[in-house]
Amino acid sequence: MRTDLVSEPSTSQHPNEDFASVALPASGQGGAVVLLDGVTPPRDATGCRHSVPWFTARLGGALTELTVSLPDVPLADALSRAIASTAEAHASTCDLSHPRTPQATVVLVRWSPASVEYLVLSDSALLVEAPDGTVTALLDDRLARLPRASLATDAAVDRDLRNKEGGFFTAAADPSVASRAVTGTLPRGDVRALAALTDGATRWVEKFREGDWADCLRVVRKEGAQALVDRVRQLERADDRSGGRVFLGRSKTHDDATVAYVEL
Repeated sequence: MRTDLVSEPSTSQHPNEDFASVALPASGQGGAVVLLDGVTPPRDATGCRHSVPWFTARLGGALTELTVSLPDVPLADALSRAIASTAEAHASTCDLSHPRTPQATVVLVRWSPASVEYLVLSDSALLVEAPDGTVTALLDDRLARLPRASLATDAAVDRDLRNKEGGFFTAAADPSVASRAVTGTLPRGDVRALAALTDGATRWVEKFREGDWADCLRVVRKEGAQALVDRVRQLERADDRSGGRVFLGRSKTHDDATVAYVEL
């Protein structure tokens, strides 16, 4: 088995709001990947005294423990439990009903000798490569399918779309959101490799159109996770120098970028 994990903040002046872990139990019978992308809020507008990195570290740590220690618990249930325990840790000090309470996108993968389970919530991505080289992108595309006009302002998104029917869902303080995730199980023999990516890394495909998902996974496998992040940074810098005229609709010049790769 080969693993490769890179997580890089948007700039050295800002803390990394992503979280990633690869867990390989001592039994050697399986493993898990946890990947979170913290949602950057408007300044001073969360109703919470804690930072997004605090939240992703708490939620990510709980998920890493639960996915490994409770292998028979479905991933959606593990996510529900982790959200509940994280919410309990700051419910007495923070307004968890605020629409911008700290939250994150989620990718979970857990494998055993027989199967590979997965869960995707919001706009991070999971790429799965079959033994014949076919690459499948497992996505929660609800945010991407929303009309661009509906995303015009943060206030409109928070009021009408964030964690709402007809909108999109993230892991925040409501454990029931776990039931909204995209989930499934694949035979272990159908998976040769997998890669989990936050949207700071998927920009190589989704924003800059440098290749498709198969090309993206090929870069990670052949050149390493850091190479993909480096390519994204080069494209971002070039786009920034052009005044952003080519790739519109991007809220940040740079974003935290995380890639977790596993060859089974």
